[in-house]
Amino acid sequence: MRRLLLIEDDTVLRENTAELLELSDYQVMTAPNGKIGMQLAKKHLPDLIVCDIMMPEMDGYAVLEALSNDESTKYIPFIYLSAKTERQDVRRGMNLGADDYITKPFSEEELISAIESRLAKISILKEIQEKVEPVSENHGELRTLNDLKNFFDDNGAIVKFAEGQHIYVEGDHANTIYLILKGLVKCHKLDEQGKELTTALHKEDDLFGYTSFTENTPYQETATAIQPTELVGVSNNVLKGILNTNHQVTMELINLLTEDLKGTKDQLLQMAYSSVHKKTATTILKFAEKLNKRPDEAIRISRNDLASVAGIATETLIRTMSSFRKEGILEIEGRNIRIIDIEKLKSIS
Repeated sequence: MRRLLLIEDDTVLRENTAELLELSDYQVMTAPNGKIGMQLAKKHLPDLIVCDIMMPEMDGYAVLEALSNDESTKYIPFIYLSAKTERQDVRRGMNLGADDYITKPFSEEELISAIESRLAKISILKEIQEKVEPVSENHGELRTLNDLKNFFDDNGAIVKFAEGQHIYVEGDHANTIYLILKGLVKCHKLDEQGKELTTALHKEDDLFGYTSFTENTPYQETATAIQPTELVGVSNNVLKGILNTNHQVTMELINLLTEDLKGTKDQLLQMAYSSVHKKTATTILKFAEKLNKRPDEAIRISRNDLASVAGIATETLIRTMSSFRKEGILEIEGRNIRIIDIEKLKSIS
């Protein structure tokens, strides 16, 4: 039975929530303030912590910070349960390393779903770590990125994601680096106005998910499968060990990171200065390339994803694509897009 720690100063809410969790087959410890909660966490090492923010003795921010600085507790999933709903409060909590942030009042389904998803994720990461780490000292000499990818294939754990499913969310602990075996992944962030900005598209045989190889830095963006996707993951610690002993691979990975940064810069410049027609044409061609489609093969992609990568409103993209269709450049049926005149589309991009 999974053991949870609930830290909440409101007696009625604490008792009701504990009962709800116990009815869902969790073993629950409770604490009336942050100080006692931190002591219980270090003593009993629960599988997951649910914590209020505004509490006497020690608030929820201080609890998470203290636990994150302790080797025995730093990786315990941590969910905030708070009446503080301002964006800056949520952001502060996630920046400290919280795995989720649920606002009061909350539903039973919302809380249980958040807990189950976090425990499932930890279970997957643990399987990856257990499978990879015993062989990590005997990986031999790796010279190229292809050697590194072969290491992923041979020693990593395979995970699958449905279309639209998050692989990780901005602020999650960055414990795993992924290689795409099949599918397509977009990385994205929200700007200050809440508009989604796609920062990268990753296709089959791409590596992604690296943040820092020297510090425990959370993921800085969200990664979502935009097709049914199959990945193989290796823990960050294992990759660090490989890079420490295989300098040629380290240099190739640095070159890959440099190319990623250049691609992001070019995309931002295009979004800033290109016309709507050029942005739309370039984005459609980019998806065709990432999906390895021939011009006469249909691309199945949502209008929202296209607009996000192009950096324009969805309505604007739809109008532009309609004009391309009238000009005989595209054929559109539902979510399927087929390029009819690729040369004309390239001339616009």
